[in-house]
Amino acid sequence: MASPPPPPPKLPIPGRRNILITSALPYVNNVPHLGNIIGCVLSADVFARYCRLRGYNAIYICGTDEYGTATETKALEEKCSPKEICDKYHVIHDEVYKWFDIKFDKFGRTSAPEQTEVCQAIFHKLMESKWLTENTMQQLYCDTCERFLADRLVEGKCPTEGCNYEAARGDQCENCSKLLNPTELIDPKCKVCKNAPRIRDTDHLFLELPLLSDKLVNYINNTSVAGMWSQNAIQATNAWLKEGLKQRCITRDLKWGVPVPHEKYKDKVFYVWFDAPIGYISITASYTPDWEKWWKDPDNVELFQFMGKDNVPFHTVMFPSTLLGTGENWTMMKTISVTEYLNYEAGKFSKSHGIGVFGNDAKTTNIPSEVWRYYLLMNRPEVSDTLFTWADLQAKLNSELLNNLGNFINRVLSFVAKPAGGYDSIIPDAPNVESHPLTNALAEKTNKWVEQYLEAMEKVKLKQGLKSAMAISSDGNAYLQESQFWRLYKEDPATCAIVMKTSVGVVYLLACLLEPFMPSFSREVLHQLNMSPDEDLSFCDDKGETAKAKRPWDFISAGHKIGKPVPLFKELKDEQVEAFRIKFAGSQAERILKEQAEAEAKKVAEKLKGTKLSEGSSKKKQSGGLKSKTAEEVSVAKLDIRVGLIRKAEKHPDADSLYVEEIDVGEEAPRTVVSGLVKFIPLEEMQNRKVCVLCNLKPVAMRGIKSHAMVLAASNEDHTKVELVEPPESAAVGERVTFAGFSGEPEASLNAKSKTWEKLSADLHSNGELVACYKDVPFTTSAGVCKVKTIANGEIR
Repeated sequence: MASPPPPPPKLPIPGRRNILITSALPYVNNVPHLGNIIGCVLSADVFARYCRLRGYNAIYICGTDEYGTATETKALEEKCSPKEICDKYHVIHDEVYKWFDIKFDKFGRTSAPEQTEVCQAIFHKLMESKWLTENTMQQLYCDTCERFLADRLVEGKCPTEGCNYEAARGDQCENCSKLLNPTELIDPKCKVCKNAPRIRDTDHLFLELPLLSDKLVNYINNTSVAGMWSQNAIQATNAWLKEGLKQRCITRDLKWGVPVPHEKYKDKVFYVWFDAPIGYISITASYTPDWEKWWKDPDNVELFQFMGKDNVPFHTVMFPSTLLGTGENWTMMKTISVTEYLNYEAGKFSKSHGIGVFGNDAKTTNIPSEVWRYYLLMNRPEVSDTLFTWADLQAKLNSELLNNLGNFINRVLSFVAKPAGGYDSIIPDAPNVESHPLTNALAEKTNKWVEQYLEAMEKVKLKQGLKSAMAISSDGNAYLQESQFWRLYKEDPATCAIVMKTSVGVVYLLACLLEPFMPSFSREVLHQLNMSPDEDLSFCDDKGETAKAKRPWDFISAGHKIGKPVPLFKELKDEQVEAFRIKFAGSQAERILKEQAEAEAKKVAEKLKGTKLSEGSSKKKQSGGLKSKTAEEVSVAKLDIRVGLIRKAEKHPDADSLYVEEIDVGEEAPRTVVSGLVKFIPLEEMQNRKVCVLCNLKPVAMRGIKSHAMVLAASNEDHTKVELVEPPESAAVGERVTFAGFSGEPEASLNAKSKTWEKLSADLHSNGELVACYKDVPFTTSAGVCKVKTIANGEIR
């Protein structure tokens, strides 16, 4: 049987909200890993599905970025043509995204004829408007390979002060994200033959960004506010502007790319970062011949773009400048949603080094795509880098999906489906619902969560939207438990009918709210409800209003017959997690090194756990009354405590009790520090103040963000008041803190009155026997310091 024809292309509709959504075009030279997937295509898919759920007229455009050096390099590695590489990996990308349930309106290719047509048309407009100039530039030439070396065919040491990354590419340093020219690299080498290239002159065309700066800055100032750009996008853009706009070369000495339609430059192609963003337009052109109705109607179309942080300047500076330079009325980006990096276990995801879990790997785990989507979105690095760990994936699946969401839905539907002691799969009638206080309370809480969900999603705060939806499930479980519906069935059938009809309505509401995040989950829930996902999935009325959420008992009519309930999620067991960790840990050599490091860390942790903070040379008695062996002393000299300045502090995106601070301790870059001070110190009091920072701690991830030091704070005896320990005003940032006052010895051992390193924490008493000092001046706080507390993360380095 032939598959049904695709639906006709959607076009903007007057009077409707028309939304054009793009995600950064993934390079076609490799398989995408989980960091790539959450960074662009998955995040954009969630927003596109949300827009469709709300009834907005939205299309989602993406495709593979196929031109440029990366493709030529991969072709050399695999000994085939660039086109063969593109054909191979486009299919792989397409299959990966289909497995992850990504629903594009068009997933195209930048090697399509439309790309050449649109790209060259924009080039001609820029030439006519005199925004392009010719210039001679020096480029690396490899005598062995007899060719000019494009950016990605060169590797060397990053010239950026403080970075010095040994494997920086010729276009950008992967370590510090600094954009580079190949000639800036220290000790460059040709990636093909490994020989040192030489510098030769070559003519190229340049886009005059300095001349376009007034138009660009005006666009950025207006749109970044109106479009609620994410903070990391604003910071990356401002960094470019602050550095000063420079003319940017738009041509390259390559064969694989869009040909430059100019007699002098006919043997060159466009630089990939000139033509790649134009791919959004050309792929739309391959979706519909009426593409200009989307791309040249800024009054009626909103453009939302999704990407990782390393792509920001090209979308907020380069691409807008290109469009502004044509003088045409383009639909310019309104909102940009940017993710930081998702790191893998102990390091970074890396396509080139094969580190991490890749899109095709996820399928082999037999963990459903909905679980992967949920985990990646709940761990989405919206504000700072987050960490993928197998243990965290297990915890979120077992605790949040299985025990919370799955448990609620299965309890409700299984009870309704019971032929005896239930309703034999028929939704009961429930008159007088408003007379039941517990149900009204649930409806009120549910409505508030829906409002928060809508607010978050409209602002593209996807993680918060997901958390709001999941909170409804938690409230649903509490509602079931408090109602004791199993007793009501016999003792008060009318109230039991109210509880179950309302609960089934909440199940349906969850299927709606979670569809953007876990579409296959929602399809299965609707199947168990005996409802069609295409016809029935909506929690809004025809005008997009969500008043129905205030009356969850009205979502499904009395008398409706549900389908067969089955469990929605399966437990992920410890032995499976350990097997995955080993399987995806990288090379054998890396696994061995990692195991050795973990064993050593465990030994140190055990050693610290059993270590007592000695009181001079006196001996301690154990709780059993026997004398212990002489405990190893932890000397004050081992603690690297410095004066730090909090440059920025904000709430942890995933933990209500934690702050995330950027603290200057006198090093090249500030340290990221996570502190559990939210309930003690207001956020405004955390800004731009000097603190004492314990610096030589082993970094530890706290709810997905790695903390690289610890702030010292003081508390009273019953811990009802906690304040930061402040150095004197004259203390310079980065100066070391000494300890004095114990037996007159400045480097005395810590005296903690029988305290031990319990739960990775230590109390340093300042009761007259030990006082933290700066140049022999004691630190003070208005709390009348009794003790200084620091969480030591288990290891002093």
